[in-house]
Amino acid sequence: MEAYFRRAQAEMPDELREIFRGHRLTARHGAVIPQLTVEPSLSVTELAERMGMSLTTASELLSDLSRAGLVERREDPADRRRTLVSLAPRHRAMVEKFVALRAAPLLRVLDDLSPSDRKGFVAGLAAWAHEVRNW
Repeated sequence: MEAYFRRAQAEMPDELREIFRGHRLTARHGAVIPQLTVEPSLSVTELAERMGMSLTTASELLSDLSRAGLVERREDPADRRRTLVSLAPRHRAMVEKFVALRAAPLLRVLDDLSPSDRKGFVAGLAAWAHEVRNW
């Protein structure tokens, strides 16, 4: 699995890799990006909760990604106290394509499993994620 995670940067589209290098973004920043491909926008609090990090850490990572032009921040029209973040439209297609490329091996495995095995795999993965988060 380590090799899979190390390959992430090598598999990045050139433009995304240059943004990461030019703005000194790290794997922690990269972990935020897939979260923003699932929903059109998330609040900073929602993102922090999904990733199991403090609000301050999530805000700092998003600020870095915003300066790099990868995400946009805006006030929530329904609640002016909340900040919503989303992928910058000019980078969305590139980022979604990269995330799909990285997700493909897992999706192929899930497709090959029986419904019962898939349910067990997902339950085991969720239990592991919970354990790691609380480690």
